Amino acid sequence: MTALQDLKYGQWFRGADVDGDGFITQRDVRMMSERYLAARGSAPDSATACRLTEGMDEFWANVIAPMDQDGDGKVDLREMTEGFRRVLTDPAHYPEQIEPVTNCFFDLVDLNADGKIDQAEFQLMFASVAGVPGEDCAAVFTALDRDGSGALDRTEFHRAVTEFFYGNDPNAAANHLFGRVVG
Repeated sequence: MTALQDLKYGQWFRGADVDGDGFITQRDVRMMSERYLAARGSAPDSATACRLTEGMDEFWANVIAPMDQDGDGKVDLREMTEGFRRVLTDPAHYPEQIEPVTNCFFDLVDLNADGKIDQAEFQLMFASVAGVPGEDCAAVFTALDRDGSGALDRTEFHRAVTEFFYGNDPNAAANHLFGRVVG
C-alpha cells in the first residue's frame, strides 16, 4: 500500500461514515442507500430500493463487516485501511471484490437505462451517496470521460473504480472519485 492509497481510502471512509461518528456501521451503509434513493425520488418499497438495499447489505456483509477486528459491529478508519490493505492487493481480484457492487451502482445510476452514466447521473450518485461537492463531481466526471462523449460507459466506470481502489498514479483523475484527495 502507498501513502496515496491511504489518502484515497481515508476519503472513501469519510464519505461512508454518513453520521460522522468515526465509524462505518451497517446503518451508515443503509443511510448511503437512503440518501441516494431520496435524491432519485424512489419510493422506499420500490424495486430499485430493494435492489440497492440488497446490494448494500451484501457490501456490508462481504466487504466491510469482515474488517471489524474487535467485533464491536463498527469499523473505524484503521480497521478499514488495514482491511483494504489485506484484501485489495491485486487488481486481478477486482471481479470478485469490487465489480458486483460497482455493477449494481452503475445500473441504478443509469436512470434512463441507456448503458451510460451522464454527468447529471454521476453527480446525483456521488453527491448523495458520498457527499462529494458538485464542482468536484463535475471536474472528476470530465476527466474520467476519456473519449469526450459526455457519458461514462460501463468500461470507463470500472476503469475509474479500479484505479481508485488499486492505483498508485498521483495524477489519476479517479483518485478524486469519492471527493478531492488532498495530501
